[in-house]
Amino acid sequence: MAVELSSLTQARLASVFANVEHRTQASELLETECAEDLSLWNDVSVEGLDRVRLAVLKLSGGELQRLRDTVALAKTDWRDVLVAAGFGNDVMAHLKWRP
Repeated sequence: MAVELSSLTQARLASVFANVEHRTQASELLETECAEDLSLWNDVSVEGLDRVRLAVLKLSGGELQRLRDTVALAKTDWRDVLVAAGFGNDVMAHLKWRP
């Protein structure tokens, strides 16, 4: 099931993916694949998913294939994605990230 993106995630998405077509694909991927199917992630609300979604966006570097790969990793173990993005030790670090 899809979970829409928060306004924060939408803003960061627009910064990371300047190409509108790629942004649309990235948005759909985040809404459907980086949502309720994250293993052991408790808060699947729009804002509750921001931390993981922003981590995968950061790690993607604006490349769709890297985003797909990072979302797949998050579905296996989202903690690895948070650590790799630098969001592992501070639960508010994702809010400070500016692409």
